[in-house]
Amino acid sequence: MRVFQAASLITIIGLTSNFVSELVSERYSVPSAFIGTLVVACLTALYVGISYILFWDHMLPLLIATAADGLCFVAATIVACVIGKPVSYLACDQTPREGNTATFLYSLFLDVEQRHPSGANQWADPGRASCVELKALWGLSIATSITFFVSAIAAICLWKHIKGGSGSGSADARGEDSDPYHYKIPDFE
Repeated sequence: MRVFQAASLITIIGLTSNFVSELVSERYSVPSAFIGTLVVACLTALYVGISYILFWDHMLPLLIATAADGLCFVAATIVACVIGKPVSYLACDQTPREGNTATFLYSLFLDVEQRHPSGANQWADPGRASCVELKALWGLSIATSITFFVSAIAAICLWKHIKGGSGSGSADARGEDSDPYHYKIPDFE
């Protein structure tokens, strides 16, 4: 699961960085949604890398992993909602093949912040490629939030099982380590 999280976070960072680069090269201000997405994705990717190493060295307490995965779930969900607000209105199959990515992105996020009284969407120069990339960014944000939710649930279930929540006696009687914050991977040989 951590491998998928790392791959999706690296892709999110790459897509968002590309959008920021397009906006900056055209001298547009970068929408706060992209800045927030980059911050959350970079910090979460750092956590994924560190937790992966600590997990295999048996140095990551499961309750801390549950709390951190829960926080990453909340952050990824917020990113998915913020990015999804303007992206949900897009129909990529109805956009022209060519367009100016920077102008389109700037108008898209500006339109969400300042809704027109008519309710009409005012997007300038959309392109199909940038539309599909935005949809991919949104989808990966949703998938990442789901994987953090699942990993938080898995960590708390594993902690409860190791702590002795199954009701089958104490940890020492089962031959397990009685420290509830660390666990041993069972030897199946």
